[in-house]
Amino acid sequence: MIRKFPHRAQRPLRFLVLAACTLLPAALLTACNSSEVAETSPPQSPFRVHQIYNPSVDAAAEIHQALAEAARQHKRVLLDFGGNWCGDCQILDYYFHQQPDAALIAQDYILVDVDVGQMDHNMNIAAQYDMPLKHGVPALAVLDAQGDVVYGQTGGQFSDMGRVDPSLVTEFLERWKG
Repeated sequence: MIRKFPHRAQRPLRFLVLAACTLLPAALLTACNSSEVAETSPPQSPFRVHQIYNPSVDAAAEIHQALAEAARQHKRVLLDFGGNWCGDCQILDYYFHQQPDAALIAQDYILVDVDVGQMDHNMNIAAQYDMPLKHGVPALAVLDAQGDVVYGQTGGQFSDMGRVDPSLVTEFLERWKG
């Protein structure tokens, strides 16, 4: 008898697959890669840790520019508070760049990645938008074009992305697009 597992039971498996793909050695990635890779350049995993949050950017100025752009384009501003060290932030960013989320963001939002450092950077901006970062990152806020908070995460809803179904990210973007 084939037992069907509820969708929720598949979430940890999806995270384990994502984690395994991140940690596989280059030799295994080369063996699984259908295209030829030059011996001098190791293959790049699509799940590698990368710089999402730029610590040298003036986040307040970037938000100000995003609000002006949002007013011109009739969009909302999506603030993503996090750090490059944060695995859950990396997973959320990965989902943001996959369809249908990438299309929703491009059509309805101006995305601003706000670096929190080691939870010691841009805390004034988090406080300005009532973001309780004590619950973890990533933490999301949605602003209208006037800078008013339309949605502010209150309980760490995205701080455990390994257990969040990707469709919930899409639902979130759909719900708050305005």
